[in-house]
Amino acid sequence: MAPVTEIGEEMYALVERLYPLCRSITGDGVRATLDIVGEYIPLQVHEVPTGTQVLDWTVPQEWNIRDAYIADTTGHRIVDFAESSLHVLGYSVPVSATMPLAELREHLHTLPDHPSWVPYRTSYYKPEWGFCLAQDTLDAMPDGEYEVRIDSTLADGHLTYAEHVVPGQVPDEVIVSCHVCHPSLANDNLAGIAVATFLARALARQTPYYTYRFIFAPGTIGAITWLARNAERVERVKHGLVLACAGDPGHLTYKRSRRGDAEIDRVLRHVLAASERPHHVTEFTPYGYDERQFCSPGFDLGVGSLTRTPYAGYPEYHTSADDLDFVSPEAMTDTLAVCREAFAVLDRNRRYVNLSPYGEPQLGRRGLYDALGGRSDTKQAQMAMLWVLNLSDGEHSLLDVAERSGLPFGTVAAAADALHGAGLIKE
Repeated sequence: MAPVTEIGEEMYALVERLYPLCRSITGDGVRATLDIVGEYIPLQVHEVPTGTQVLDWTVPQEWNIRDAYIADTTGHRIVDFAESSLHVLGYSVPVSATMPLAELREHLHTLPDHPSWVPYRTSYYKPEWGFCLAQDTLDAMPDGEYEVRIDSTLADGHLTYAEHVVPGQVPDEVIVSCHVCHPSLANDNLAGIAVATFLARALARQTPYYTYRFIFAPGTIGAITWLARNAERVERVKHGLVLACAGDPGHLTYKRSRRGDAEIDRVLRHVLAASERPHHVTEFTPYGYDERQFCSPGFDLGVGSLTRTPYAGYPEYHTSADDLDFVSPEAMTDTLAVCREAFAVLDRNRRYVNLSPYGEPQLGRRGLYDALGGRSDTKQAQMAMLWVLNLSDGEHSLLDVAERSGLPFGTVAAAADALHGAGLIKE
């Protein structure tokens, strides 16, 4: 895993700032999250009204919460939303009542297999109320009357999402998406937000070939809303990556797009293999994060998903154990590095045509061999030139050359630059 860097520490500090906020698929918690991200990169924030039809869905009412608790007869708060936003069932309708424990139990969610952890549960599209608490806490509650209060509102409002665009040399786009709807869960998905934010900052310091569009949106309904509102833009999306679970100690996992052989799939497979990092490449399934929206059959975009430990693949997933101790600057630095390496390949991958295709052109008289004289990888660089010349038929890309030759992509790209400069190949 990558060593701690200053950027790694900055990403972790961003996760720390975002961690206490109560986020959901709508509401002020999402806006507060985007306000903080907006201190790092400029954001265009979009507000979509309740009731708006978005593909087969409808933007729901906006949910906000101010306070919630379960108190005993002395007024002591046994479960307190102020201590953790996970304590309330997401999208709970308001309630103010006194009831016996036997009745209250029907609205309580615990994890008996992990009795000290608090689960994360939601009820977005079915009016319910409830609390999430540790099984240990529930076991210690005696029979009796309890005061129950959830000070929340469900009212017409908006769904909020944001975009950040890094202009490229061409209007063709790469989208990078992460969800901003989960409350105090550090890996899922605050680490993804942090990596996306600092990836955007890194790309902005360059002049990338593609235009990069970063989407910070609530899971599922947010991606669906973006797709519904950007139908005319979708044809520009040539590649994409969904970022999630970017900060845990597990190995990197890349999930292919629905196509399975999209360019982003090949790039991530190549970069992960060439880096010799322990990693996994998995096939597409229509379950997980928002890659399933971008890869739905009507759109079928070349969008994969990059995580460390994947969706639901670790015991801490969707529990209070997904906390600030579960993520690290080192893991986020490593995830960021792979994203940067992959987009460097994606940006540089081109197809060329050999302008001297009959026999091998004489490289020496063009000074190409002499230019390699001082390099430590002279033999490798020479082979890269020969491979590029041989496969520059307008059909093979530089990534094809790297994969077929077994040479590093950077060496192949450098050879292409030299041959292009000598007038031997053209795009």
